[in-house]
Amino acid sequence: MSEEVSWSLELAVKPGQIDVVRALILEMVESTQNEPGALMYEWSISDDESTIHSYDRYADSDAVLEHLSTFGEKFAERFLAAVDPTRVVVYGSPTDQAREALDGFGALYMKPLAGFMR
Repeated sequence: MSEEVSWSLELAVKPGQIDVVRALILEMVESTQNEPGALMYEWSISDDESTIHSYDRYADSDAVLEHLSTFGEKFAERFLAAVDPTRVVVYGSPTDQAREALDGFGALYMKPLAGFMR
């Protein structure tokens, strides 16, 4: 079974904060590109710009912990001042330590059931 961990994150943009959010996301994408265990880091925005989604995929739980540590150090305070997390769904089999870190976001964990990846 794969050690990969991924999640889908939904956030509500606080009123008047879309320009701040856009700038921070660009900073976060640039930073995350340098994390060797980050396999996918993609952001989307609703037509009315009130909701943003992130899809993150990491090689393993160590990569998740590295990413969350960097996020906490560099971006969390500014980002969470501009958005409210509304839903986090985690896929894969994160370690207990990775789960503990993701629990702070109110994560819903989905364990592998069946499927394949090409």
